[in-house]
Amino acid sequence: MIYEWMKNIEFAWPQAFILWALIPLMIWWYGSRYNRHGHVRISSAHSFTSSTWKNWFRHIPFIFRLLAVLLLVLALARPQRRNDETITKGEGIDIVLTIDVSGSMLSKDFLPNRLEVAKEVAADFVRSRPVDRIGLVIFSGESFTQTPITTDRSALLTQIQGLRSGLLQDGTLIGEGLATAVDRLSKSMGKSKVVILLTDGKEEAPENRLIDPLTALEIAKSKQVKVYTIGMALEGFTAVEEETRTGMIQKRVKVFLDEDLLTKIANETGGKYYRARNITGLKDIYSQIDQLEKSEVEITSRKKYNEEFLPFVAGALFLLLLEMMMKFTILRKFP
Repeated sequence: MIYEWMKNIEFAWPQAFILWALIPLMIWWYGSRYNRHGHVRISSAHSFTSSTWKNWFRHIPFIFRLLAVLLLVLALARPQRRNDETITKGEGIDIVLTIDVSGSMLSKDFLPNRLEVAKEVAADFVRSRPVDRIGLVIFSGESFTQTPITTDRSALLTQIQGLRSGLLQDGTLIGEGLATAVDRLSKSMGKSKVVILLTDGKEEAPENRLIDPLTALEIAKSKQVKVYTIGMALEGFTAVEEETRTGMIQKRVKVFLDEDLLTKIANETGGKYYRARNITGLKDIYSQIDQLEKSEVEITSRKKYNEEFLPFVAGALFLLLLEMMMKFTILRKFP
């Protein structure tokens, strides 16, 4: 406990410790004064044995005084607790991460699968943006706002780590994912509004589709939202896990990635399209986006000191009070 306290303690006037040299002088003075007391010869000390404890007890006030001097010197050295503070200020960007959670995101061309890799890299990106407001939208056969734009990094990272396939109806509705993300930014007051849309497929058009990709693109343009698109897949075929009545099986499926659509969305909103073929490539993509969309950040470090001398002064005064009480009560001398 003392070690933990001392780790953050600094002394404003350490020169005061030289006064501890008074302690040996006080001990010498007390010893020489005690030895100067007169002596009386008696035939037997048997009748005085019961008072031996008092002979030792009479030194306790002096011990209290020594401890009081030690504490007063510590107080005079002005112990201070150091608190290092880092203040981050800046004008952030409003960003919505839009992640495909369809069944094909369980493909094994990224290990352990596409979705787990996407979650890991997205979380690293969030940690690298200290002043931005960031939200999370997921989509497959429908779209859903997992986290509105927020500065609460802990809550956002928890939501990212909890993503899994099967949360929504299966499918790939890029348009609805984009439209939901843009809607999250519609009331944004940030200096820049950005969507980072990641998918591994192409637009599917079930009967319940509400917004097609081109309509969502026009909405993004009207709201001045910049869209960066990421296609996450290798070419050719890939292994995908599928749950059946007998358990999980793996099957080979052909990769369908609509790069033309993703490129169009990015180019027409002022963003850029990227193709990720491995985890390193995906990390590089997020790093490039991080460099393109820089926030104005000012980081100030300062040291704050809290005075800690009062407990030592209080302890010293308490010991001196005990010394006086013992002298005038238990060890009081009568003429």
